[in-house]
Amino acid sequence: MSRSILVVGAGKSTSYLLDYFLEKSEEEDLKIIIGDKNPDGVPEALHRHPNAEVILLDITDAENRKIRVKQADIVVSMLPASMHLEMARDCLEFGKNLVTASYVSEGMRQLDPEVRGKGLIFMNEIGLDPGIDHMSAMEVIDRIKAAGGKMLLFESFTGGLLSPESDTNLWNYKFTWNPRNVVVAGQGGAAKFIQEGTYKYIPYHKLFRRTEFLEIQGYGTFEVYANRDSLRYREAYGLQDALTLYRGTMRRVGFSRGWNIFVQLGMTDDTYHIQNSRGMSFRDFTNLFLPYSPTDSVELKLRHYLKIDQDDILWGKLQELNLFDATRKINTENGTPAQILQEILQQSWTLGPKDRDMIVMYHKFGYELDQKRHQIDANMVVVGESARHTAMAKTVGLPVAIATLLILNGKVREPGVQIPIRKEVYEPVLKSLKDYGIQFREYEVPYLGYNPDSVGN
Repeated sequence: MSRSILVVGAGKSTSYLLDYFLEKSEEEDLKIIIGDKNPDGVPEALHRHPNAEVILLDITDAENRKIRVKQADIVVSMLPASMHLEMARDCLEFGKNLVTASYVSEGMRQLDPEVRGKGLIFMNEIGLDPGIDHMSAMEVIDRIKAAGGKMLLFESFTGGLLSPESDTNLWNYKFTWNPRNVVVAGQGGAAKFIQEGTYKYIPYHKLFRRTEFLEIQGYGTFEVYANRDSLRYREAYGLQDALTLYRGTMRRVGFSRGWNIFVQLGMTDDTYHIQNSRGMSFRDFTNLFLPYSPTDSVELKLRHYLKIDQDDILWGKLQELNLFDATRKINTENGTPAQILQEILQQSWTLGPKDRDMIVMYHKFGYELDQKRHQIDANMVVVGESARHTAMAKTVGLPVAIATLLILNGKVREPGVQIPIRKEVYEPVLKSLKDYGIQFREYEVPYLGYNPDSVGN
Protein backbone atom coordinates (compact mmCIF):
# COMPACT_ATOMS: atom_id res chain seq x y z
CA MET A 1 0.00 0.00 0.00
CA SER A 2 1.44 3.38 -1.03
CA ARG A 3 2.32 6.05 1.49
CA SER A 4 0.20 9.17 1.40
CA ILE A 5 1.55 12.74 1.51
CA LEU A 6 -1.12 15.41 1.98
CA VAL A 7 -0.02 18.75 0.52
CA VAL A 8 -2.38 21.52 1.62
CA GLY A 9 -2.20 24.59 -0.59
CA ALA A 10 -1.06 24.49 -4.23
CA GLY A 11 0.04 28.07 -4.79
CA LYS A 12 3.00 29.59 -6.61
CA SER A 13 5.61 28.13 -4.28
CA THR A 14 4.61 24.50 -4.84
CA SER A 15 5.63 23.84 -8.47
CA TYR A 16 9.00 22.23 -7.67
CA LEU A 17 7.71 20.67 -4.46
CA LEU A 18 4.99 18.75 -6.28
CA ASP A 19 7.27 17.87 -9.20
CA TYR A 20 9.81 16.45 -6.73
CA PHE A 21 7.24 14.29 -4.95
CA LEU A 22 5.88 12.95 -8.22
CA GLU A 23 9.36 12.24 -9.61
CA LYS A 24 10.01 10.19 -6.47
CA SER A 25 6.55 8.64 -6.29
CA GLU A 26 7.40 5.33 -8.01
CA GLU A 27 10.65 4.53 -6.20
CA GLU A 28 9.32 5.81 -2.86
CA ASP A 29 5.84 4.30 -3.28
CA LEU A 30 4.05 7.63 -2.77
CA LYS A 31 0.53 8.88 -3.32
CA ILE A 32 0.37 12.68 -3.39
CA ILE A 33 -2.93 14.20 -2.28
CA ILE A 34 -3.03 17.86 -3.37
CA GLY A 35 -5.65 19.77 -1.42
CA ASP A 36 -6.56 23.29 -2.47
CA LYS A 37 -9.48 25.69 -2.15
CA ASN A 38 -9.36 26.09 -5.94
CA PRO A 39 -8.56 22.66 -7.42
CA ASP A 40 -9.33 23.92 -10.94
CA GLY A 41 -6.31 26.20 -10.64
CA VAL A 42 -3.96 23.24 -10.21
CA PRO A 43 -2.11 22.43 -13.49
CA GLU A 44 -3.80 19.79 -15.61
CA ALA A 45 -0.69 17.58 -15.63
CA LEU A 46 -1.10 17.06 -11.89
CA HIS A 47 -4.75 16.11 -12.27
CA ARG A 48 -3.72 13.46 -14.80
CA HIS A 49 -0.73 12.02 -12.92
CA PRO A 50 -1.41 8.42 -11.79
CA ASN A 51 0.23 8.99 -8.40
CA ALA A 52 -1.52 12.29 -7.65
CA GLU A 53 -5.04 13.15 -6.56
CA VAL A 54 -6.24 16.75 -6.63
CA ILE A 55 -9.04 17.47 -4.17
CA LEU A 56 -11.12 20.38 -2.94
CA LEU A 57 -9.87 21.22 0.53
CA ASP A 58 -11.11 24.34 2.27
CA ILE A 59 -9.43 24.38 5.67
CA THR A 60 -12.45 26.13 7.19
CA ASP A 61 -14.33 22.87 6.56
CA ALA A 62 -13.11 21.19 9.75
CA GLU A 63 -14.81 17.84 9.09
CA ASN A 64 -13.25 17.30 5.65
CA ARG A 65 -9.90 18.67 6.83
CA LYS A 66 -9.72 16.21 9.71
CA ILE A 67 -10.69 13.27 7.48
CA ARG A 68 -7.87 14.10 5.05
CA VAL A 69 -5.27 14.57 7.79
CA LYS A 70 -6.28 11.29 9.43
CA GLN A 71 -5.82 9.42 6.11
CA ALA A 72 -2.36 10.87 5.40
CA ASP A 73 1.02 9.48 6.49
CA ILE A 74 2.52 13.00 6.66
CA VAL A 75 1.16 16.51 6.08
CA VAL A 76 2.83 19.39 4.23
CA SER A 77 1.17 22.75 4.85
CA MET A 78 1.91 25.35 2.17
CA LEU A 79 -0.85 27.61 3.41
CA PRO A 80 -0.30 31.20 4.57
CA ALA A 81 1.46 31.20 7.94
CA SER A 82 -1.65 32.25 9.85
CA MET A 83 -3.45 29.06 8.78
CA HIS A 84 -0.90 26.47 9.91
CA LEU A 85 -2.18 26.16 13.45
CA GLU A 86 -5.43 24.41 12.50
CA MET A 87 -3.46 21.87 10.48
CA ALA A 88 -1.01 21.45 13.37
CA ARG A 89 -3.77 20.71 15.88
CA ASP A 90 -5.26 18.10 13.53
CA CYS A 91 -1.84 16.50 13.07
CA LEU A 92 -1.43 16.38 16.82
CA GLU A 93 -4.88 14.82 17.25
CA PHE A 94 -4.26 12.08 14.68
CA GLY A 95 -0.54 11.53 15.31
CA LYS A 96 0.81 12.85 12.00
CA ASN A 97 4.14 14.57 11.30
CA LEU A 98 3.93 18.09 9.82
CA VAL A 99 6.22 20.16 7.57
CA THR A 100 5.92 23.91 6.84
CA ALA A 101 8.15 26.60 5.36
CA SER A 102 6.87 29.30 7.73
CA TYR A 103 8.27 30.90 10.85
CA VAL A 104 7.40 29.16 14.11
CA SER A 105 4.48 31.12 15.55
CA GLU A 106 3.89 31.42 19.27
CA GLY A 107 0.85 29.17 18.90
CA MET A 108 2.95 26.52 17.17
CA ARG A 109 5.67 26.84 19.80
CA GLN A 110 3.17 26.17 22.56
CA LEU A 111 2.34 22.80 21.02
CA ASP A 112 5.90 21.56 21.52
CA PRO A 113 5.37 19.58 24.78
CA GLU A 114 2.43 17.68 23.27
CA VAL A 115 4.26 17.12 20.00
CA ARG A 116 7.27 15.71 21.87
CA GLY A 117 5.01 13.66 24.08
CA LYS A 118 3.56 11.93 21.04
CA GLY A 119 6.98 11.50 19.42
CA LEU A 120 5.98 13.65 16.44
CA ILE A 121 8.06 15.96 14.25
CA PHE A 122 6.68 19.39 13.35
CA MET A 123 9.40 20.75 11.06
CA ASN A 124 9.08 24.50 10.34
CA GLU A 125 11.20 27.15 8.63
CA ILE A 126 12.45 24.69 5.99
CA GLY A 127 12.02 26.90 2.93
CA LEU A 128 14.40 29.56 1.63
CA ASP A 129 14.50 32.32 4.23
CA PRO A 130 13.78 30.89 6.71
CA GLY A 131 15.21 27.53 5.72
CA ILE A 132 18.23 27.38 3.45
CA ASP A 133 19.63 30.32 5.41
CA HIS A 134 19.50 28.29 8.66
CA MET A 135 20.96 25.14 7.15
CA SER A 136 23.79 26.76 5.19
CA ALA A 137 24.72 28.93 8.17
CA MET A 138 24.78 26.05 10.64
CA GLU A 139 26.88 23.90 8.30
CA VAL A 140 29.67 26.50 8.35
CA ILE A 141 29.24 27.51 12.01
CA ASP A 142 29.40 23.88 13.15
CA ARG A 143 32.46 23.31 10.96
CA ILE A 144 34.24 26.33 12.45
CA LYS A 145 33.42 25.28 16.02
CA ALA A 146 34.46 21.67 15.36
CA ALA A 147 37.90 22.98 14.31
CA GLY A 148 38.18 24.91 17.57
CA GLY A 149 37.17 28.29 16.21
CA LYS A 150 35.22 30.96 18.08
CA MET A 151 32.47 32.79 16.18
CA LEU A 152 32.80 36.58 16.21
CA LEU A 153 30.59 37.71 13.39
CA PHE A 154 27.64 36.48 11.35
CA GLU A 155 25.76 38.42 8.70
CA SER A 156 23.12 37.00 6.37
CA PHE A 157 21.11 38.61 3.56
CA THR A 158 18.57 37.21 1.09
CA GLY A 159 16.81 38.75 -1.89
CA GLY A 160 14.09 37.62 -4.26
CA LEU A 161 15.06 39.59 -7.35
CA LEU A 162 14.95 39.56 -11.15
CA SER A 163 17.30 37.72 -13.45
CA PRO A 164 19.33 40.35 -15.34
CA GLU A 165 17.59 39.77 -18.69
CA SER A 166 14.17 40.31 -17.05
CA ASP A 167 15.29 43.36 -15.08
CA THR A 168 13.41 45.85 -17.26
CA ASN A 169 11.93 48.51 -14.97
CA LEU A 170 13.44 51.46 -13.11
CA TRP A 171 12.93 49.76 -9.76
CA ASN A 172 14.92 46.65 -10.83
CA TYR A 173 12.19 44.68 -9.10
CA LYS A 174 9.03 42.60 -9.53
CA PHE A 175 7.11 40.46 -7.06
CA THR A 176 8.50 36.95 -6.84
CA TRP A 177 6.82 36.07 -3.53
CA ASN A 178 3.83 37.19 -1.48
CA PRO A 179 3.35 40.87 -2.42
CA ARG A 180 1.79 41.70 0.91
CA ASN A 181 4.97 40.68 2.75
CA VAL A 182 6.92 43.12 0.58
CA VAL A 183 4.52 46.02 1.20
CA VAL A 184 4.45 45.66 4.99
CA ALA A 185 8.10 44.61 5.42
CA GLY A 186 9.83 46.10 8.43
CA GLN A 187 6.71 47.21 10.27
CA GLY A 188 5.83 46.34 13.87
CA GLY A 189 8.81 47.74 15.73
CA ALA A 190 12.39 48.84 15.26
CA ALA A 191 14.91 46.64 13.49
CA LYS A 192 17.45 45.43 16.03
CA PHE A 193 20.86 43.83 15.65
CA ILE A 194 24.39 43.82 17.06
CA GLN A 195 27.16 45.46 15.08
CA GLU A 196 30.76 45.42 16.23
CA GLY A 197 29.83 44.80 19.85
CA THR A 198 27.11 47.46 20.03
CA TYR A 199 23.34 47.04 19.94
CA LYS A 200 21.73 49.00 17.10
CA TYR A 201 18.10 49.93 16.47
CA ILE A 202 16.50 51.36 13.34
CA PRO A 203 12.91 52.68 13.55
CA TYR A 204 10.62 51.85 10.64
CA HIS A 205 10.54 55.40 9.26
CA LYS A 206 14.35 55.29 8.89
CA LEU A 207 14.76 51.66 7.82
CA PHE A 208 15.00 52.20 4.07
CA ARG A 209 17.56 54.98 4.34
CA ARG A 210 19.94 52.97 6.56
CA THR A 211 21.19 50.61 3.90
CA GLU A 212 24.55 48.98 3.24
CA PHE A 213 26.12 47.81 -0.02
CA LEU A 214 27.60 44.43 -0.83
CA GLU A 215 29.11 42.88 -3.93
CA ILE A 216 28.26 39.45 -5.34
CA GLN A 217 30.95 38.26 -7.73
CA GLY A 218 29.55 38.12 -11.26
CA TYR A 219 26.24 39.76 -10.33
CA GLY A 220 27.18 43.28 -9.27
CA THR A 221 26.32 45.48 -6.33
CA PHE A 222 23.29 45.10 -4.07
CA GLU A 223 21.92 47.04 -1.14
CA VAL A 224 20.60 45.54 2.09
CA TYR A 225 18.26 46.79 4.78
CA ALA A 226 17.92 45.24 8.23
CA ASN A 227 15.32 42.61 9.11
CA ARG A 228 13.13 43.45 12.08
CA ASP A 229 14.83 41.12 14.57
CA SER A 230 18.29 39.83 13.79
CA LEU A 231 18.69 38.49 17.31
CA ARG A 232 15.91 35.89 17.31
CA TYR A 233 18.33 33.13 16.22
CA ARG A 234 21.26 34.08 18.45
CA GLU A 235 20.68 31.17 20.81
CA ALA A 236 19.58 28.69 18.13
CA TYR A 237 22.77 29.35 16.13
CA GLY A 238 24.95 29.31 19.25
CA LEU A 239 26.09 32.89 18.66
CA GLN A 240 25.53 34.35 22.13
CA ASP A 241 29.08 35.74 22.18
CA ALA A 242 29.21 37.05 18.61
CA LEU A 243 30.17 40.72 18.29
CA THR A 244 28.09 41.16 15.13
CA LEU A 245 24.79 39.49 14.29
CA TYR A 246 22.95 41.12 11.43
CA ARG A 247 20.31 39.73 9.08
CA GLY A 248 18.66 41.63 6.26
CA THR A 249 16.96 41.78 2.88
CA MET A 250 18.73 42.39 -0.44
CA ARG A 251 17.58 44.63 -3.27
CA ARG A 252 19.24 46.25 -6.24
CA VAL A 253 20.83 49.60 -5.45
CA GLY A 254 18.26 52.41 -5.44
CA PHE A 255 15.20 50.35 -4.55
CA SER A 256 15.16 51.36 -0.89
CA ARG A 257 15.42 55.06 -1.63
CA GLY A 258 12.38 54.74 -3.88
CA TRP A 259 10.44 52.60 -1.39
CA ASN A 260 11.11 55.17 1.31
CA ILE A 261 8.79 57.54 -0.58
CA PHE A 262 5.84 55.22 0.14
CA VAL A 263 6.87 54.97 3.79
CA GLN A 264 7.11 58.74 4.19
CA LEU A 265 3.78 59.33 2.45
CA GLY A 266 2.07 56.72 4.64
CA MET A 267 1.07 54.44 1.77
CA THR A 268 2.42 51.32 3.52
CA ASP A 269 0.21 51.88 6.59
CA ASP A 270 -1.99 48.87 7.31
CA THR A 271 -3.71 50.13 10.47
CA TYR A 272 -6.76 51.96 9.05
CA HIS A 273 -9.19 51.69 6.13
CA ILE A 274 -9.96 54.15 3.37
CA GLN A 275 -13.71 54.44 2.94
CA ASN A 276 -15.14 53.97 -0.55
CA SER A 277 -11.76 53.10 -2.05
CA ARG A 278 -13.28 50.96 -4.81
CA GLY A 279 -13.53 53.02 -7.98
CA MET A 280 -11.05 55.64 -6.74
CA SER A 281 -8.41 56.51 -9.34
CA PHE A 282 -4.73 55.91 -8.74
CA ARG A 283 -4.29 59.68 -8.94
CA ASP A 284 -6.91 60.36 -6.27
CA PHE A 285 -5.34 57.74 -4.01
CA THR A 286 -1.94 59.44 -4.30
CA ASN A 287 -3.56 62.80 -3.57
CA LEU A 288 -4.98 61.51 -0.27
CA PHE A 289 -1.52 61.72 1.27
CA LEU A 290 -0.64 65.23 0.05
CA PRO A 291 -1.42 68.71 1.37
CA TYR A 292 -4.36 70.62 -0.08
CA SER A 293 -3.68 73.26 -2.72
CA PRO A 294 -6.26 75.14 -4.82
CA THR A 295 -3.76 75.58 -7.65
CA ASP A 296 -0.95 73.00 -7.61
CA SER A 297 -1.28 69.67 -9.42
CA VAL A 298 -0.87 66.33 -7.63
CA GLU A 299 2.52 65.91 -9.32
CA LEU A 300 3.75 69.32 -8.19
CA LYS A 301 2.49 68.85 -4.63
CA LEU A 302 4.27 65.50 -4.31
CA ARG A 303 7.55 66.85 -5.68
CA HIS A 304 7.44 69.84 -3.33
CA TYR A 305 6.36 67.75 -0.34
CA LEU A 306 9.18 65.22 -0.71
CA LYS A 307 11.69 67.57 -2.34
CA ILE A 308 12.07 65.48 -5.52
CA ASP A 309 13.50 67.20 -8.58
CA GLN A 310 11.82 66.55 -11.92
CA ASP A 311 15.04 65.04 -13.34
CA ASP A 312 15.56 62.75 -10.32
CA ILE A 313 15.25 59.05 -11.16
CA LEU A 314 12.86 58.80 -8.20
CA TRP A 315 10.37 60.83 -10.20
CA GLY A 316 10.68 58.44 -13.11
CA LYS A 317 10.07 55.51 -10.76
CA LEU A 318 6.82 57.02 -9.48
CA GLN A 319 5.59 57.82 -12.98
CA GLU A 320 6.40 54.28 -14.11
CA LEU A 321 3.90 52.93 -11.54
CA ASN A 322 1.05 55.08 -12.96
CA LEU A 323 0.48 56.71 -9.57
CA PHE A 324 -0.84 59.86 -11.28
CA ASP A 325 -3.14 58.10 -13.74
CA ALA A 326 -6.74 59.35 -13.45
CA THR A 327 -8.15 56.53 -15.63
CA ARG A 328 -6.87 53.52 -13.68
CA LYS A 329 -9.29 52.53 -10.91
CA ILE A 330 -8.85 50.72 -7.59
CA ASN A 331 -10.81 47.49 -7.09
CA THR A 332 -10.14 47.01 -3.37
CA GLU A 333 -13.20 47.86 -1.26
CA ASN A 334 -12.46 49.95 1.87
CA GLY A 335 -8.83 48.89 1.72
CA THR A 336 -5.97 49.93 3.96
CA PRO A 337 -3.33 52.13 2.30
CA ALA A 338 -1.01 49.08 2.19
CA GLN A 339 -3.65 46.91 0.49
CA ILE A 340 -4.34 49.56 -2.13
CA LEU A 341 -0.64 50.20 -2.75
CA GLN A 342 -0.20 46.45 -3.24
CA GLU A 343 -2.97 46.42 -5.86
CA ILE A 344 -1.33 49.32 -7.72
CA LEU A 345 2.13 47.74 -7.62
CA GLN A 346 0.89 44.36 -8.81
CA GLN A 347 -0.18 45.95 -12.09
CA SER A 348 3.44 46.87 -12.79
CA TRP A 349 5.43 44.32 -10.82
CA THR A 350 3.81 40.99 -11.70
CA LEU A 351 6.14 38.56 -13.49
CA GLY A 352 5.38 38.27 -17.19
CA PRO A 353 5.20 34.86 -18.90
CA LYS A 354 8.81 35.14 -20.11
CA ASP A 355 10.24 36.76 -16.98
CA ARG A 356 12.73 34.87 -14.85
CA ASP A 357 13.47 35.61 -11.23
CA MET A 358 16.68 35.23 -9.27
CA ILE A 359 17.40 34.34 -5.64
CA VAL A 360 20.56 35.70 -4.05
CA MET A 361 21.72 34.73 -0.55
CA TYR A 362 24.90 35.94 1.11
CA HIS A 363 26.55 34.95 4.42
CA LYS A 364 29.58 36.42 6.16
CA PHE A 365 31.29 34.42 8.92
CA GLY A 366 33.99 35.94 11.10
CA TYR A 367 35.84 33.78 13.61
CA GLU A 368 38.98 33.39 15.69
CA LEU A 369 41.16 30.31 15.36
CA ASP A 370 44.70 29.79 16.71
CA GLN A 371 44.74 33.44 17.86
CA LYS A 372 44.14 34.67 14.32
CA ARG A 373 40.99 36.18 12.87
CA HIS A 374 39.48 34.74 9.71
CA GLN A 375 36.51 35.44 7.48
CA ILE A 376 34.49 33.32 5.08
CA ASP A 377 32.10 34.89 2.57
CA ALA A 378 29.56 32.56 0.99
CA ASN A 379 26.90 33.23 -1.63
CA MET A 380 24.22 31.35 -3.50
CA VAL A 381 22.57 32.49 -6.74
CA VAL A 382 19.65 30.58 -8.29
CA VAL A 383 17.93 31.69 -11.50
CA GLY A 384 14.36 30.66 -12.31
CA GLU A 385 13.25 28.81 -15.44
CA SER A 386 9.90 30.52 -16.05
CA ALA A 387 7.11 32.49 -14.38
CA ARG A 388 5.79 29.21 -12.90
CA HIS A 389 9.03 27.36 -12.22
CA THR A 390 10.60 30.29 -10.41
CA ALA A 391 13.81 30.36 -8.41
CA MET A 392 11.65 31.30 -5.43
CA ALA A 393 9.45 28.21 -5.86
CA LYS A 394 12.56 26.08 -6.30
CA THR A 395 14.39 27.31 -3.21
CA VAL A 396 11.27 27.25 -1.03
CA GLY A 397 9.68 24.03 -2.30
CA LEU A 398 12.62 21.67 -2.69
CA PRO A 399 13.88 21.91 0.92
CA VAL A 400 10.31 21.27 2.11
CA ALA A 401 9.99 18.23 -0.17
CA ILE A 402 13.39 16.77 0.70
CA ALA A 403 12.80 17.17 4.43
CA THR A 404 9.35 15.58 4.12
CA LEU A 405 10.81 12.43 2.61
CA LEU A 406 13.59 12.32 5.21
CA ILE A 407 10.98 12.41 7.97
CA LEU A 408 8.70 9.92 6.21
CA ASN A 409 11.65 7.52 5.79
CA GLY A 410 12.69 7.80 9.45
CA LYS A 411 15.97 9.61 8.70
CA VAL A 412 15.03 12.47 11.05
CA ARG A 413 14.13 11.17 14.51
CA GLU A 414 14.30 14.03 17.01
CA PRO A 415 10.68 14.92 17.94
CA GLY A 416 9.21 18.32 18.67
CA VAL A 417 8.36 21.66 17.08
CA GLN A 418 11.67 22.55 15.43
CA ILE A 419 13.68 24.32 12.75
CA PRO A 420 16.41 22.72 10.57
CA ILE A 421 19.52 23.59 12.57
CA ARG A 422 20.67 20.07 13.48
CA LYS A 423 23.19 18.15 11.39
CA GLU A 424 20.85 15.17 10.86
CA VAL A 425 18.53 17.56 8.99
CA TYR A 426 20.73 20.12 7.26
CA GLU A 427 23.43 17.74 6.00
CA PRO A 428 21.19 15.50 3.82
CA VAL A 429 18.98 18.40 2.71
CA LEU A 430 21.91 20.54 1.56
CA LYS A 431 23.48 17.51 -0.14
CA SER A 432 20.29 16.83 -2.10
CA LEU A 433 19.86 20.50 -3.02
CA LYS A 434 23.24 20.45 -4.78
CA ASP A 435 21.76 18.00 -7.29
CA TYR A 436 19.37 20.80 -8.29
CA GLY A 437 22.03 23.49 -8.58
CA ILE A 438 21.31 25.03 -5.18
CA GLN A 439 24.66 25.43 -3.47
CA PHE A 440 26.98 28.01 -1.97
CA ARG A 441 30.32 29.27 -3.18
CA GLU A 442 32.74 30.00 -0.35
CA TYR A 443 35.63 32.47 -0.31
CA GLU A 444 38.33 33.00 2.30
CA VAL A 445 38.77 36.78 2.64
CA PRO A 446 40.63 39.11 5.03
CA TYR A 447 38.76 39.59 8.31
CA LEU A 448 36.89 42.91 8.23
CA GLY A 449 35.07 42.68 11.54
CA TYR A 450 35.34 44.36 14.90
CA ASN A 451 38.66 45.67 16.19
CA PRO A 452 38.50 45.96 20.01
CA ASP A 453 40.96 48.87 19.87
CA SER A 454 38.74 50.93 17.55
CA VAL A 455 36.62 53.83 18.76
CA GLY A 456 33.34 55.33 17.64
CA ASN A 457 31.51 52.04 17.14
